[in-house]
Amino acid sequence: MKAAETKSKKRILYDRTLRILLWTCAGLTCALLLLVIGFIFVRGLPNISWQLLSTQPSYRNDTIGILPNLINTLCLIFGTLLIVLPLGAGAAVYLTEYATNKKVVAAIEFASETLTGIPSILYGLVGMLFFCNFLGWGSSVRAGILTMVIMVLPTIMRTTQESLKAVPQSYREASLGLGSGKWHMIRTVVLPSSMDGIITGFILAIGRIVGESAALLFTAGSASVISNSLMQTLSSSGGSLSVALYMYVSERGEIEVGFAIAAILMLLTLGINLAAKVAGKKLKK
Repeated sequence: MKAAETKSKKRILYDRTLRILLWTCAGLTCALLLLVIGFIFVRGLPNISWQLLSTQPSYRNDTIGILPNLINTLCLIFGTLLIVLPLGAGAAVYLTEYATNKKVVAAIEFASETLTGIPSILYGLVGMLFFCNFLGWGSSVRAGILTMVIMVLPTIMRTTQESLKAVPQSYREASLGLGSGKWHMIRTVVLPSSMDGIITGFILAIGRIVGESAALLFTAGSASVISNSLMQTLSSSGGSLSVALYMYVSERGEIEVGFAIAAILMLLTLGINLAAKVAGKKLKK
């Protein structure tokens, strides 16, 4: 009895120690996150003004404006997602629900995981050589969009695929047993059940697009000029907010403007992520 009680006390002490360590690690992680976000907002929000958001930079008038960069960033985000979401989700559905050759599926999964770990500057180099030089597009927003599509496609595909695999097989069997066809079962049962994973991939893709600078510097360029039309914007050089942050801080030494752009990037990402979660809940219902 004494030995059993001793083991029980040791187990309780071990469990409490691990629990304290886990809570400590979680608290430190949250504290670091809040520290970074708070520091950026404290330094950046006071420097955000209407003139900064609504004008373009002018060396003649010695003014600073990020409206062209904001427009280019929105074009990059929505243009990339418009292409990559159907491709990534469609590929995941095919690999999970339709593909029968397991070796081919395993090879595609391995290739997508490998592509996820490739440094972004290599994507920028390939995008510059193919889209800018080989196709003759030059530095343009559309070259940046297609480069970002290649970058985030593996992330969208893998997160969606893992979410589809997490749906219980009994859901599929029940739907098919009630007379549903294959596609009807996927559309009405599998996809709504895996919507959380799809939204997660969507959010990860937005974060990578918004935070990317190396690949876009090679492909989209760094110009800060407002175009007259959407087609002109897509076919001309245009720097995103992350590229503008790099240029202002490294070349012009505008640290306060850099913090303002960083705060705008965080607010933009937060807004799009919240909108994605709300849309995901409505689609799930």
